[in-house]
Amino acid sequence: MEAQSSSGLLLSRKRKRDGSNGETEEGERLGKIPRCTVGLKHPAPFADELVPADDKPYERVSMDEAKRGTPQRPVRVYADGIFDVFHSGHARALMQAKCLFPNTHLIVGVCSDDLTHKYKGFTVMNEDERYDAIRHCRYVDEVVRNAPWTLTPEFLARHRIDFVAHDDIPYSSAGSDDVYKHIKEAGMFAPTQRTEGISTSDIITRIVRDYDVYVRRNLQRGYTAKELNVSFINEKKYHLQERVDKVKRKVRDVEEKSKEFVQKVEEKSIDLIQKWEEKSREFIGNFLQMFGPEGALKHMLKEGKGRMLQAISPRQSPNSSPTREERSPSPTFRLPFFTKTSPPPSPPSHHSGARGYLISDDDDEDDEN
Repeated sequence: MEAQSSSGLLLSRKRKRDGSNGETEEGERLGKIPRCTVGLKHPAPFADELVPADDKPYERVSMDEAKRGTPQRPVRVYADGIFDVFHSGHARALMQAKCLFPNTHLIVGVCSDDLTHKYKGFTVMNEDERYDAIRHCRYVDEVVRNAPWTLTPEFLARHRIDFVAHDDIPYSSAGSDDVYKHIKEAGMFAPTQRTEGISTSDIITRIVRDYDVYVRRNLQRGYTAKELNVSFINEKKYHLQERVDKVKRKVRDVEEKSKEFVQKVEEKSIDLIQKWEEKSREFIGNFLQMFGPEGALKHMLKEGKGRMLQAISPRQSPNSSPTREERSPSPTFRLPFFTKTSPPPSPPSHHSGARGYLISDDDDEDDEN
């Protein structure tokens, strides 16, 4: 089988790399074929379906030779178990067994229902389901059905087993403190590590703990109460609980949506308040700039008032006023103005002096001119 898989892989690589004329491309060389016993496209075979091994005597490989990878054949490692409800903890244990040595052929033994129910307890999956689950694990090269509970020298020799892989915790069963004690003493034991937090017992405990949840789940998926071994009253109770839970989920959805709406409104209100504050500050600043104590309106009023006063009030006389001698004669309109506003003529003796004074002033100015 190994030769067939290796030759098939080699032929497939040659087909990919050969050109149209049958010659390989320049710069490309065939790489080494990876060490594998069974391709990953097919399930692992059962041991009782394989061609019997040759008649050569069974010679075990030492631990040093196995670790160095010097043997001419793969190192045959055996791992056994119940593998009920196959999970990642099982797969990790088999991966560790597969990776113990550079070239490993992993044989996995699965105990039957009779032995398991006798020494460990009832299983969720029957033996055929457990056999098939192990066959489809990528690390497994060969499956032994109806594996023994305690390994005997005859069993080890018949399957040409070099090492037995299991966790190092003593496994007490069948009246023994450790069923792998004689394997450890013979130097054939290869320890692996357990995966914490997951086991078949843990998974069953979860199901039992949440029994009502899973019963309601299967009822909702179409299983009948008879198939689930549920009474009529409990069936109605589970249906009622499912309806109540639906209402609760709807209420919860409405609450979440309302919270989201309120949060959006709060965010928008905060944005509006911030924008309003910014606009109000801008409005106040513009108002003070226009109507404040030193605003533009005050300056405009001052300028307008100055212009109005300048337009209304007469012009002031220049600083260097002309002397009496440089003054021009009194304008002629004073006489009519005086005559219009003066009272009726008084006796000549009184006004003659005034008029004479006026006339004399004019005369004097005329004389000076």
